[in-house]
Amino acid sequence: MLNITDIKIRLVDAEGSKLKAVASIIIDGCFAIHDIKIIAGDSGEFIAMPSRKTPAGDFKDIAHPINTETREHLRDLILKEYQKALEEA
Repeated sequence: MLNITDIKIRLVDAEGSKLKAVASIIIDGCFAIHDIKIIAGDSGEFIAMPSRKTPAGDFKDIAHPINTETREHLRDLILKEYQKALEEA
């Protein structure tokens, strides 16, 4: 299982925006992934991994989990820290 050693949440205060926060994670104390977006969806918040726009106008993830178990684990950890950040704000 992925060993997330730190999660930082930066709340976004943009009224009317679906983007609620941006997260950064540290894996095993030695690898960082920044710009993981926390977005308000119709059925609750979800995460979107960092991506870039292709010349064709599509978005491609730069870094992402390659299986469902890891994606769900990462989502759960990030959203838990997001809720803590909301309570502290």
